[in-house]
Amino acid sequence: MLKYRIIPTLLLKDGRMVKSRQFANYRDVGNPVTAAKIYDAQRADELIFLDISASREGRSILFDFIKEVSAECFMPLGVGGGIRSVADIHTLLKQGADKVAINTAAYEVPGLIKKAAEVFGSSTIVVSIDVKNSTVWIKGGATDTQADPVLYAKKMEAAGAGEIFLTSIDRDGMMSGYDLDLVRSVADAVSIPVIASGGAGTLEDLKQGIEEGHASAVAAASIFHFTDQSPIKARKYLADHGVNVRP
Repeated sequence: MLKYRIIPTLLLKDGRMVKSRQFANYRDVGNPVTAAKIYDAQRADELIFLDISASREGRSILFDFIKEVSAECFMPLGVGGGIRSVADIHTLLKQGADKVAINTAAYEVPGLIKKAAEVFGSSTIVVSIDVKNSTVWIKGGATDTQADPVLYAKKMEAAGAGEIFLTSIDRDGMMSGYDLDLVRSVADAVSIPVIASGGAGTLEDLKQGIEEGHASAVAAASIFHFTDQSPIKARKYLADHGVNVRP
């Protein structure tokens, strides 16, 4: 039986950990390596690092940073931001990443997802889809592709993506709950796992993301940064309410 995952998300900007509201108004929230150690100790199912300025600035991700984090943590590590090629993916995996999340290049670079899945396996390739006003946005939420998120997710699945990381830009950092209609529409349209992201503010939101949004995993940041909740408390809450999570 599928075990649902709890995944803290850490945003990187200029090597520091930041938190945003609707992909803007960034504020520094600490040292990402320290945060990674804490989440590792709290037995998060996975950890996702997103270098939010890499694509906008047209640069590669912070490879040395990923190597440092992977040496300190023993949970699966997903990394995204600025990935443009199979060579970039190879370097990240060599530095200790277990998965890569590809956003802008999945849209802009023809054949990248297909080639990456062929080389590294679909389970390694996560396509990150950011949605605002019912369309897919790239470049850190700066460019509207006009693509429909459901059709785009199906296209990425067909290309070989093993997972979808689905973020509502409108809900990002608002702590008002996931966009359940969005999550459910994508999760029901594809057969690969969908990670719900953007908006979790309570433990009940995590439960709803799974039960009502049909997500395979729930990603969160603000709830862990700005409240007294933790992956440990989240796991207990979900288990107590009948959600099948890792013990």
